[in-house]
Amino acid sequence: MLRNKEIKKFTIVFAIITATSVITGFTINVACGILSIVSATAFGVAFFVFTATRYKRIAQIADQIDLVLHNTGHIYISEAEEGELAILQSEITKMTVCIRKQNETLKREKEHLANSLADIAHQLRTPLTSANLILSLLENGSNKNDEKALMREMEELFIQMDWLVTSLLKLSRLDAGIVVFKNKIEDVNTLLKNALHPFLILMELHNITLEMCVPEDIKIWCDLGWLSEAVKNILKNCIENTGDDGKIEIICEDNPIYIMISIHDSGKGFEKEDLPHIFDRFYRGNSKSSSGYGIGLALCRTIITKQGGTVTAKNDPEGGAVFCIRFPK
Repeated sequence: MLRNKEIKKFTIVFAIITATSVITGFTINVACGILSIVSATAFGVAFFVFTATRYKRIAQIADQIDLVLHNTGHIYISEAEEGELAILQSEITKMTVCIRKQNETLKREKEHLANSLADIAHQLRTPLTSANLILSLLENGSNKNDEKALMREMEELFIQMDWLVTSLLKLSRLDAGIVVFKNKIEDVNTLLKNALHPFLILMELHNITLEMCVPEDIKIWCDLGWLSEAVKNILKNCIENTGDDGKIEIICEDNPIYIMISIHDSGKGFEKEDLPHIFDRFYRGNSKSSSGYGIGLALCRTIITKQGGTVTAKNDPEGGAVFCIRFPK
């Protein structure tokens, strides 16, 4: 306590005042002098007791801060008392809880980042291994037809890797919050035409029928480019699961509460155990026939939710998968 300069100064001043009052008291008479000594002593003891109590509580607060700095799980809950120190201790407790939550959040994000990097490495390793195998086959020599087939297969692998890396970069930008959506009123038909355009030739090659029931002049508040990207990933999933001679149906519903875009394919639908994880990042499902990377639908959900919408997936009772995109009005 005496390490405090203010306490030292107060002690010196108090000693001077006490000495002066005692001398003055004895000058008057002995009783005044004795009263001065008793009063000074009582005041000094009271001051010492109260100051020691305050320092004890300050020490508790210091210990609490020390525990926070050393990242332990202990949180000191202050007693229900009044006074400036009680208020300070309450604020320290709030700060401790806040810092603890932030630390836990950072820890989870760190673990998520580590897991994501491991998943990304795993996703890239598969096509890279296949590309190395093809290069080995080409080095060992083969006929012209085999070389052309191998080169086409390698080209497809590089296209897959390019799509994977591009999608991961988009996801990382969205996660980092550096994407600024340029929302404005857009026509739903324009949105769907932009999303369908890259798949028209592919759908024709696989004889996939497209049916659209989208009324004219339905508008939606969105970033056309990013939302088109989200719908593309859904269409890509539908085309891959529909197969040859399949059918994709797009229906748009406009009501006073929301605008909903439903995309229904004629594929096999989802496995029951996969449905809760369809939009999870890097989730590829339990089906052996699954050839995706678990990126497209995760990117789709991130884009839609960050623009205020929702996306869900379910199995249609008559067969196939149904994706529903809703934007509230």
